Amino acid sequence: MNVIKYLTAVVAGVALLIGGAVGASAESTLEIVKKRGHLRCQVGPPSPGFYNLDAEGNWYGSDVDTCRALAAAIFADANAVQFQSVSTQARFTAMANGESDVLSRTTTWTLFRDTQLGLDFTAINFYDGQGFMVPKDSGITSAMDLKGASVCVLTGTTTELNLADFSRNNSLDIQPITFEDGNVRNDTYLQGGCDALTNDKSGLASNKAAFPNPGDHIILPETISKEPLGPVVRQNDSQWMDIVKWTVFAMVAAEELGLNSANVDEAKANMGNASVNRLLGTEGNLGEGLGLPADWAYQIVKQVGNYDEMYERSMGDGPRAIGIGRAGSQNDLWTRGGLQYSPPFR
Repeated sequence: MNVIKYLTAVVAGVALLIGGAVGASAESTLEIVKKRGHLRCQVGPPSPGFYNLDAEGNWYGSDVDTCRALAAAIFADANAVQFQSVSTQARFTAMANGESDVLSRTTTWTLFRDTQLGLDFTAINFYDGQGFMVPKDSGITSAMDLKGASVCVLTGTTTELNLADFSRNNSLDIQPITFEDGNVRNDTYLQGGCDALTNDKSGLASNKAAFPNPGDHIILPETISKEPLGPVVRQNDSQWMDIVKWTVFAMVAAEELGLNSANVDEAKANMGNASVNRLLGTEGNLGEGLGLPADWAYQIVKQVGNYDEMYERSMGDGPRAIGIGRAGSQNDLWTRGGLQYSPPFR
């Protein structure tokens, strides 16, 4: 089900909510989700590439596909998802108070977030880094040209902290102009209210793709941070963390094995490769340890696809993608020089 739910939780309540969420229910997250009959998956306000809305109000994007893959694993139905569009400021509160089952949006894995918000990061499904975008006619060609510049940035994010570090470390005296709303930030930049806009580079590509004249803007070459992104769950439910983590790994493993949504049925019927058989559940039952059916990974590949299919649809060269090439990047498979790697399915 493609439902948008706008949450109005207050960030200031995070610490209080964490304390109440840990022992709030004796039921596991998997039990709660199964009883409800669908997954509640948190994404952000519409953003090309990661999570966006089509003309009919249906969500699509790489983070949306992670949600759909999780639903396929649990229910054998990739559409058994309620998508919740949550502001950046309220995202962690919505997780802590149990409104969302999983957070699947552009959220950087940091030590503080992993240890002090009652959350667990599961797996990295996109390796990113922060950069800058400027008007093409500005004459700026390097981030080092931003001395004394005003830069639009979202507040309450690692992006804001990285900007401060970059400015201080390089004696640039950058003047941050902070916003709580990404659309307001973008509009301010487009209207000349700041000299540059900073975000994760994938986010900049997403922003640029949505601008009226994308060709009028350039993304500067420097990458000033590490931004590992991936789905997030609440602490103290190791089964649910494993389910989300291995859902991501299943899509990577499928690509490693040459499986995709078009050939998975043939591979399942042939049973010619032991590694394929284990992944698809025709040999052994790796789903048992997760509390899932034996064919959980098959359902993911059949209904959503492998990692490459997900990437190309939204991030790469697909008709609705934002044009971030994968070949040779950190998001390529480890066998091709990238960092995407699945532990063994044994």
